[in-house]
Amino acid sequence: MQELANGAGLSDSVIINTCAVTAEAVRKARQDIRKRRRDNPNAKIIVTGCAAQIDPESFAGMDEVDHVVGNSEKMDPATWGALATGGTEPVQVNDIMSVTETAGHLIDGFGRHRAYVQVQNGCDHRCTFCIIPYGRGNSRSVPAGVVVDQIKRLVDRGFNEVVLTGVDMTSWGADLPGTPQLGHLVTRILKLVPDLPRLRISSIDSIEVDDALMEAIATEARLMPHLHLSLQHGDDLILKRMKRRHLRDDAIRFTEDARKHRPGITFGADIIAGFPTETDAHFENSLRLVEDCNLTWLHVFPYSPRPGTPAARMPQVNGVTIKSRATMLRAKGAEAVQTHLTAQIGGTRSILMERADMGRTEHFTEVALSTDQIPGQIVTATITGSQNDRLTA
Repeated sequence: MQELANGAGLSDSVIINTCAVTAEAVRKARQDIRKRRRDNPNAKIIVTGCAAQIDPESFAGMDEVDHVVGNSEKMDPATWGALATGGTEPVQVNDIMSVTETAGHLIDGFGRHRAYVQVQNGCDHRCTFCIIPYGRGNSRSVPAGVVVDQIKRLVDRGFNEVVLTGVDMTSWGADLPGTPQLGHLVTRILKLVPDLPRLRISSIDSIEVDDALMEAIATEARLMPHLHLSLQHGDDLILKRMKRRHLRDDAIRFTEDARKHRPGITFGADIIAGFPTETDAHFENSLRLVEDCNLTWLHVFPYSPRPGTPAARMPQVNGVTIKSRATMLRAKGAEAVQTHLTAQIGGTRSILMERADMGRTEHFTEVALSTDQIPGQIVTATITGSQNDRLTA
């Protein structure tokens, strides 16, 4: 968006890209809009992103906002040209469900020392708690050849690590000719870009992992041994009410299988605390899932109802209880991190430097180094200890 706005000659403007995943994210977006107006009284305030796509009129109704732009429109150079010349309506938001392609320039890697490449957007599933499909549209994939060419360019530019991203990564390929699967994309990248030292995959749905991807996890050293799983809960009844596609035992079985194929692999996971109808017993199953799956990195989301979703119409859990359960989950996650850090001491790790004094291991563990290194380079170091949720080396 910044490149498109600059190319159109747009000036004196503030672009705010909103998130809609939780009610708190929307609240913070509104708070930020008001702050930006106070700090930039004469600037043009342009609001886009998922919250703007889902509820454009509420943002257009804010006195601080000049323009609201949809998720599809924000990738169109013509949108920014019209904004630069003033020849546009205050609200430009069309039906995101009508979008059938992922813009090619969306996959251009970003990041200073680690490149993030979007290979998929949107989602065809309708989990009862989730509003995101209404902000991103249906699932659509970037063809493998386009992805490979882009990663080759990133490697030529000096990137040593690429992260594949998407809204529903394991649905990649379902809309492409021949319906290839994510494992096909991963193996093709590693085969055709031999100079790429490290490849990562962002959040995946473990129940949809294909055989080729599991084979790559087992055999490809350049595929990093860290996976973030969209688990959401540890109780079967709640998972069914969420309309998830896996059960508790499926998650446990996947992590066990992956660990057999790749000893030492670490897992992160999204877990929601306080989903409607969640009892103490249901919640206890989520707590136990941290140990049963040997999870290390938890993203804990206190449940918040999203208007228009089925879960918002279910019997809600008390807000104080939700907050308490989220706190307990985060404490459990903190224990898991400390266990992981302790197990790393004395080992040798390959570290991608993000700053001169800090980088991340293959398992995405943060490391503080005793001597400065070149940012962007991969160095080998011995882990000497841990401090403040990071390793020292």
